[in-house]
Amino acid sequence: MKKLLAFAALAPFAIAGLSGADTATIEPSILAQIEAGQPMRMEYQINASAWILFIPISGKANFNVELNPDTYSMRSKVKTTGLADILVNYDMDIAASGYTTPSGLKTYAYVSQNNDGKKDRRVDLKYLQDDFEMVASPRFGNLGDPTATKEQVLDANDPITALISFALEPRAEGADPCGGPLKIFDGRQLTHLHLTSHGLKDVKSEAYKGKAWECHIRMDKVAGYKEGESSKDTLSGIDGPLRMWLAPLPNGSSVPVRIEAETDKIGTVTLQASKLKFTPIEE
Repeated sequence: MKKLLAFAALAPFAIAGLSGADTATIEPSILAQIEAGQPMRMEYQINASAWILFIPISGKANFNVELNPDTYSMRSKVKTTGLADILVNYDMDIAASGYTTPSGLKTYAYVSQNNDGKKDRRVDLKYLQDDFEMVASPRFGNLGDPTATKEQVLDANDPITALISFALEPRAEGADPCGGPLKIFDGRQLTHLHLTSHGLKDVKSEAYKGKAWECHIRMDKVAGYKEGESSKDTLSGIDGPLRMWLAPLPNGSSVPVRIEAETDKIGTVTLQASKLKFTPIEE
């Protein structure tokens, strides 16, 4: 649940109350509006749920993002709630900032602070022009086998930047509607997520009702994992397919409105995006 919530809670992009019928009118893409000089504030929330016998496990992630014509900044809080703290303790504060471009977002700085009461590790990552810096406190025992190279890191984004950019980037005509691949670096682990479309399906979630693209996700553990772990084509604890449904929105976004995964310990974990609010920032 921790790994899945950490991954999937980083992709909550659903407009509360949106239906498929609302996507008929085409608008300029969010990135195009921002490039034209209209800064945007975005507020997100995603909820996760699963069960162990009769005991519910739940989680919540909140996101606050400010997008300006040249730069962006975002903060996120990801935490298990209720009885979940007894079984799965996950409490993390995440922040990222970087550059806004017509084709997407690019990381400059990323900070994650784990508050799980164990190592409470803080990771500071900074992208330089032709290199990167990473400081972890306490330090990682090792940086995996193999270790991510400079070139690989510079070709990737931090987790929340990669996933938010993925949702906002307009899909080219004729391209796979599921987009990707997502290239993600968290300071140690470099992961590529490859998505394959399985057609339009009817989806009903807290935030969306209508047609959405069903995307199956294949995970490529490129670097930064323990020896032998990179050969496992799954997220930790996930024993079955990881599926994501993307709602095509009139502003050019492809929004994850529902995510499901089968886990080897707690069965099906379901994540539903429950809120996205776009607010123009008045200067």
